[in-house]
Amino acid sequence: MDAPLTTSISDGFWGAVGRTPLIRLRRASAATGCEILGKAEFMNPGGSVKDRAALGILQDAVARGLLVPGRPGTVVEGTAGNTGIGIALAANAMGWRSVIVVPETQAREKLDYLRMIGADLRLVQAKPFSDPGNYVHVSRRIAEETGAVWANQFDNLANAAAHEATTGPEIWDQTGGRIDAFTCACGTGGTLAGVARALKARRRDVRIVLADPGGSGLHDWVKTGTVKAEGGSITEGIGQAARAPGNLAQARDLIDDAVRVLDPEALEQVFDLQLHEGISVGGSAGLNVAAAIRVARDLGPGHTVVTVLCDGAARYQSKLFNPAFLRERGLPVPSWLE
Repeated sequence: MDAPLTTSISDGFWGAVGRTPLIRLRRASAATGCEILGKAEFMNPGGSVKDRAALGILQDAVARGLLVPGRPGTVVEGTAGNTGIGIALAANAMGWRSVIVVPETQAREKLDYLRMIGADLRLVQAKPFSDPGNYVHVSRRIAEETGAVWANQFDNLANAAAHEATTGPEIWDQTGGRIDAFTCACGTGGTLAGVARALKARRRDVRIVLADPGGSGLHDWVKTGTVKAEGGSITEGIGQAARAPGNLAQARDLIDDAVRVLDPEALEQVFDLQLHEGISVGGSAGLNVAAAIRVARDLGPGHTVVTVLCDGAARYQSKLFNPAFLRERGLPVPSWLE
């Protein structure tokens, strides 16, 4: 008799987040002589790595008595999209409402998805963090004025704690402790900070490298201690131009280095993974893979580098796979869409 297809059952959305596979990226590995592995976070039930932060933040709110499963409650968050999706779905599962504040410049697919899953979507103009109209500040004011719970993913340390408790230990176990470096981009910094703490606690010399897009100042923050942003990027949900968020700042001493990856290099990996390996990911994942290749080349052959495949490409079809959008910005177009 054949063995059963499953050996465990997850309890709803909350029980299904995490335990994602590590995927060996064949072409990146072959090009560097290293094992380059991508944590397949697009396989979370809400479709991105942000499900972990959303769940960790809501679990913390329950533990503190701010939300009670099955009783009315509202969660407010300012987000580029993916954390909002995770929060909305996790809230739905517990009978809570979600109010999600998003800059109107984000990919249409994410906005449509938020509406589809029942989030109360509030679109605002894209403004810098110094402006009171910035989406983070707007979300805070809504929470204060309505008595709702403000998720505050950037400075709520429950975000990084979720990755320290789950993502980092998963990577350690899946590699059997054979990991030499971890790299990923930062929006809130929760993934990098949490994974760094988990890995460094197990092996101090694991190298932690922050990957940063154009238009973000976190690369310079790691290198010099000062946030200095130059240029721009079409990637969404990563990078910070004005400050290091609380989740990232409290882990500064665990970050060994930073690399900057511009859009053409990130898009090359997005298109290459899809065409040659059947792995369909968004721009931040492409940036992460490009950074992992750089880190691997610096380390030399024989090392293992892990990065994060944050979400799927379908959420960015109108941008990353839109020839007109790409040509307007002087960016490469996928060969099959020429």
